[in-house]
Amino acid sequence: MLAKSLEVNVFHYSAAISACEKGRQWQLALGLLSSMPDMRVIPNEISYNAAISACEKGGQWQLALGLLSLMPEMRVSPNKISYSAAISACEKGGQWQLALGFLSSMPEMRMVPDEISYNAAMSAYEKGGQWQLALGLLSSMPDMRAIPNEISYSAAISACEKGGQWQLALGLLSIMPERREIPDEISYNAAISACEKGGQWQLALGLLSPMPEARMIPDQITYNAAISACEKGGQWPVALNLLSRMPEVRVVPNKITYNAAISACEKGGQWQLALGLLNRMPDMCVTQNVISYNAAISACGKGGQWQLGLNLLSRMPDARVVPNEITYNAAISACEKGGQWQLALNLLSLMPEARVVPKEITYNAAISACEKDGQWKMALNLLSLMPEARVVPSEITYSATVSACSKGGQWQLGLKLLSQMPDASLVPNEITYNAAISACEKAGQWQLALNLLRRMPEARVLPDQITYNAAISACEKGGQWQLALNLLSVMPEARVIPDQITYNAAISACEKGGQWQLALNLLSRMPEVRVVPDEITYSAAISACEKGQLELNLLSLMP
Repeated sequence: MLAKSLEVNVFHYSAAISACEKGRQWQLALGLLSSMPDMRVIPNEISYNAAISACEKGGQWQLALGLLSLMPEMRVSPNKISYSAAISACEKGGQWQLALGFLSSMPEMRMVPDEISYNAAMSAYEKGGQWQLALGLLSSMPDMRAIPNEISYSAAISACEKGGQWQLALGLLSIMPERREIPDEISYNAAISACEKGGQWQLALGLLSPMPEARMIPDQITYNAAISACEKGGQWPVALNLLSRMPEVRVVPNKITYNAAISACEKGGQWQLALGLLNRMPDMCVTQNVISYNAAISACGKGGQWQLGLNLLSRMPDARVVPNEITYNAAISACEKGGQWQLALNLLSLMPEARVVPKEITYNAAISACEKDGQWKMALNLLSLMPEARVVPSEITYSATVSACSKGGQWQLGLKLLSQMPDASLVPNEITYNAAISACEKAGQWQLALNLLRRMPEARVLPDQITYNAAISACEKGGQWQLALNLLSVMPEARVIPDQITYNAAISACEKGGQWQLALNLLSRMPEVRVVPDEITYSAAISACEKGQLELNLLSLMP
């Protein structure tokens, strides 16, 4: 038999390009399209549509739009499918403005957008954080004779989720049955994620629990979102319960799952459980990453386990995990909480070698570490180094430094820092004022302490319990019992509740002023305001009564 050559036509090429599109081989698809003229085959709209879809699936939105723009030059008219594929390409490339442009231009080209066009555009808006536009499209679909389907609703719910609009997301999910659209796993996952971002862990669990009844199988994404919701809501027992249930429903936890569970334990102060989860990850064939270690180190810091936190940091290179800025911040904070200022400063000095740039939070943690040990010189030095490191100090930075000066007895420096804040475009807050007032109190500068207290309303800063306690203590140290009692009396008007420290300072002020009757009156009032006297309270009252020889009676009252 004579071999006959097979004539290749446009249908063969279109089918081959479509096969490449399905196999995500966009380069091969473009190669086939470009070779068609050489084979004397003229591409048609099907050829171009398949090639545009191939580029879309390969994340090549620029090439997809290039092909669309070439079609008129090649005397091929783009159709609805061409535009839908181009809009999908824009969606994958995060180009929501271009997607909007193509959708709005379709009527001008005498093309009516369909569900696919709208769904692609809504997905583009969702990725671009444009939840209002997504909802606008969804509501306009019936007017354009396009019926929203579960993909449309899922895209709109996802848009609301990304925009932090959990109420709207739940509203869309609830109206789907009314519109004869059955929610699927994607719809529920998006709604649960919306609840997670909105801190609504109860609602997230409420959506998870009925899924099996609705013949929907929760997957990894579902559980991850629910566990993250519990983490944000401080519900570590519930998060761990969800993690333990996953194998029962044949869902395999991944690093996102474990990271969320470790973070839940960290927020709940459960450092032992956080470490247990971190150590279990390799046994479960789950790779630890920097987020896993950061959460575990932070958990150790909150639990006062600075040694364990530093041990985790030292283990990271062996696990092939590179520490980042958050890692060092967590480790420095752990040292700060453990009173290890030298180690905190050492970690800060090591960061440039590790190619990690210290940020404001890093310096704040290091200054706080110095503050806790009264290392005011070190704190001031760190503050002075920040501009060289191109790090802008914040209110927290200044407050910690002022507090360091306070603990070091450097009230003048503390007040100087406070006065410098407006020049740095920073507004002192109650923490800054409290630190400055405490500095004056420690140095016996009661007039300056009261002056700062008076200035707070002008600066639109509300005094709190700590403020009044420091001011009353300043008056006590300065022998100003009348002023101390006056401050105590105005606290209810300022909606500030006196505590044990407040009464102790006021009673001590009366004791120093020889006002034993007033001291006893304050002591008798404490149970009425639900404040329990302690040893300091009774000691101050006994000292006040020594002049009236009433100490024996008071001693009999002590528990």
